[in-house]
Amino acid sequence: MTPFDPAVGLLTALALRTGIIAVTLLAWRRSSVARSVAFLGSTIASVMTGLTAATVLRASSSVHGVLLMHRASGFSLSYTVDGLSAWFLIVLSVVAVPIALFSIGYVGHPHFARRSAFVGIVFNVLVGAVELVFAAADAITFLFAWELMTLTTAALVATEHEERVNRRAAYQYLVMSHVGTGCLMAGFLILAAASGSVSFSALLAGDLVSAPARDALFALFFLGFGVKAGVIPLHVWLPEAHPAAPTSISALMSGVLIKAGIYGLVRVCAFGLGTPRLSWGVFVVASGGLSAVLGVLYALMQHDLKRLLAYHSIENIGIILLGLGAGMMSLAYGRRDVASIGIVASLYHVLNHAVFKGLLFLGAGGVVMATGTRQIEQFGGLLRRMPWTGLFFLVGAMAISGLPPLNGFASEWLTFQAFLFGFRSSAEPLVHLLFPIGGALLALTTALAAACFVKAFGISFLALPRSRAAADAQESPAVMLVPQAFLAALCVGLGLFPGVVVRVLGGAMATLPGLQPQAAIAADSLGLALGLGSFDHVAPVVLGAAMLGGFAVATWVTMRAGAVVRRVPTWGCGGELTARTEYTATAFSKPLMMIFRAVYRPTREVEALAEVSPYFPREVRYRAEIEPTFERYVYGPLLRAVLRMAEGMKVLQAGSLHTYLAYVIVLVVTLVLMVWWRG
Repeated sequence: MTPFDPAVGLLTALALRTGIIAVTLLAWRRSSVARSVAFLGSTIASVMTGLTAATVLRASSSVHGVLLMHRASGFSLSYTVDGLSAWFLIVLSVVAVPIALFSIGYVGHPHFARRSAFVGIVFNVLVGAVELVFAAADAITFLFAWELMTLTTAALVATEHEERVNRRAAYQYLVMSHVGTGCLMAGFLILAAASGSVSFSALLAGDLVSAPARDALFALFFLGFGVKAGVIPLHVWLPEAHPAAPTSISALMSGVLIKAGIYGLVRVCAFGLGTPRLSWGVFVVASGGLSAVLGVLYALMQHDLKRLLAYHSIENIGIILLGLGAGMMSLAYGRRDVASIGIVASLYHVLNHAVFKGLLFLGAGGVVMATGTRQIEQFGGLLRRMPWTGLFFLVGAMAISGLPPLNGFASEWLTFQAFLFGFRSSAEPLVHLLFPIGGALLALTTALAAACFVKAFGISFLALPRSRAAADAQESPAVMLVPQAFLAALCVGLGLFPGVVVRVLGGAMATLPGLQPQAAIAADSLGLALGLGSFDHVAPVVLGAAMLGGFAVATWVTMRAGAVVRRVPTWGCGGELTARTEYTATAFSKPLMMIFRAVYRPTREVEALAEVSPYFPREVRYRAEIEPTFERYVYGPLLRAVLRMAEGMKVLQAGSLHTYLAYVIVLVVTLVLMVWWRG
């Protein structure tokens, strides 16, 4: 008998959130009380959810239950926590706990004080909805939780609704999310008609429909889940919504909310429609590669720190899809061992991205609170003024760049291995072409991500302050630093001990049919061995020890040689060093803009202000913009077509009650005739 009963753990967590919401409502006018109750209570509830998931994974079992039932109608909301659900619930809990604690300080800032109760209540509803999405046992419960998650996210995006840009971001998110929800509803209805049930155990049993219908279902579900995940070209809501929301909410959206889309892709598209077809895996790899490369390229051009991080979320969703697609392709041609590597890499990166992106957003939140701006060009010199925030942000930047021995390296290494062994294990010409391309795109993405975070960290935290706000910045309070320290420690721990993570993932993989993780990956506490060829073993803890050892030896040699450290003014070419002489974010990005100008299609404007001669300008103003390709060439024509169609349908809205009644009568008669004909 387990010390913690998972059968009631999730129910208790959801019930606790309901009580938290009620108490927060009662304390609405007392912002400090409402804030503490909402976020401390959410922390406790998330810990209970995490314990439930950990118990399920440890026991390699599943938990079933009913949340709500109406006996007369037969309507019910039911849940099942199996291995895959438990993994995503652990990801949610690991991130939701530090975000809730961080929010106590962040939402307590005078800027948010009058909205503390609102943010706390909607935060709890959102986290509860995501928990239910991951644990839903049937399509009705899933769609109910999915819609609740969508509405609460939109409300939080529009928290500062006085600004038009925030209202527009929330509206754009709602429109795109509901298009995706429509695709999901259509897909579930088709499966329900074929299976005669709405339970996932029946809906996702495998080959319920013909091959062409399976392709159509895959397309519907990929569109529905892809919108939420932010897959390019379904991503346009994401870089607008993340900067608009409070930063702690941005961390939750990037760390967990978009992973709901990944959960659906794994649960339904990869393993719920029967054995994946090779074309599905090819499409997922292509979508992942496009999202990864374009996501990081667009991030490089951003000077709004939160918008930069939002585009990196698109990049990392692409990396997750690369691993998932490699696994699906391997399943299609029967290599279950290679498929297991790709799926493990994908799920491992789900956790890693949640941790380091949560850390980066929380660090950005501290910087934004201290300076009052999101513009990187207005920062500079923050490491001296905010040393702990700078240190934690640096850890997150190194992790997202895939540097060993941090966690981003471990999952990206596994993704590389999936492409390497996939290439070697198949004679299919298409596979031989796509696996090397996928690996090359991943390598390019990793290099560009490192370049982007050299800019993000270097321009923001080093050199001299570029504004009065940066010069006056002060370190965040402890309640905001401790959650960042926790996530930074996780970045190190998850990277040093990947074997522990992969062993835990074994419980999640057990619920996915057709995989052989034990045959493909041998995991111990210190490293991973794939057993499929040479160069297939990695031990990040050894890499970390070697790096520390090298640093210690260099320090010892320097001290033994009696080297004297001199502190002298930085040489400024004979002139005075000021913030105006520093390297800017724009200058840093310029070479890459020129290299990838076919993607960016940039426009620029240069204005020289001179008093005596144009050859001796007093000031040069430079402005560069990149073309919003998808907005202009995909969504622009689509929106205009919808507006034209709506304009044409206005003739039906005649304003006559008799006409509207006639429409109803015609519709009823048509439905009766359809029922009679089928009967």
